[in-house]
Amino acid sequence: MSAMLEVEGLEVFYGASQALFGVSLQVREGSAVALMGRNGMGKTTTIHAVCRMLPVRAGSIRFEGSDITALPSYRAARRGIGLVPEGRRCFPNLTVTENLTAAARPGDWSLARVREFFPRLAERSGQLASTLSGGEQQMLAIGRALMTNPRLLVLDEATEGLAPVIRREIWTAIRALRAEGLSILLVDKTLSEILPVADDCVILERGRDVWRGAPGEITEQIKHDYLGL
Repeated sequence: MSAMLEVEGLEVFYGASQALFGVSLQVREGSAVALMGRNGMGKTTTIHAVCRMLPVRAGSIRFEGSDITALPSYRAARRGIGLVPEGRRCFPNLTVTENLTAAARPGDWSLARVREFFPRLAERSGQLASTLSGGEQQMLAIGRALMTNPRLLVLDEATEGLAPVIRREIWTAIRALRAEGLSILLVDKTLSEILPVADDCVILERGRDVWRGAPGEITEQIKHDYLGL
């Protein structure tokens, strides 16, 4: 299985402060990779760098064989990287339908298909995003990313702060996308939910990738040392 995303030796700074120290990871085509670690260890920074929302001081990012390290974020999105950001960040003053169509690109994921995938969005198509519940906004954020018809879907804390019943609904959707063969890079704190979805895991500790392997290889010691469990 070929690599869709290859990150090698990534170094990222916030001003004079270094946040990533040589992070490397790979997402194979059709696979799901869990990016893990305690709070503040560099997961979101890595995702923002991959999506070209942060400049890279050193290292490289290759997507489907092309070097995208220097691309602006909108061009990375056009290449096929779809981001579901932490905190959802829907356009509050646009309707559900307007949010979904704002960044739509041609492909299998159409407005009708997203509405079928998330029936609640069909029910609330004319409502402003600001009037939706947190769970509905998360569905909208995922639907909006799918409307870009991504080759790689990046999910940053897609279920954080949601009620258990909504979390289950979101994870059911993620498993369905995984079953369709969509490549996924995801961050989430709940091991019981993220590990069954993942093919591979990468753990970050203070801006460095300190462990990688299959979900079944994560021992209690690794959980204790790197995941705060």
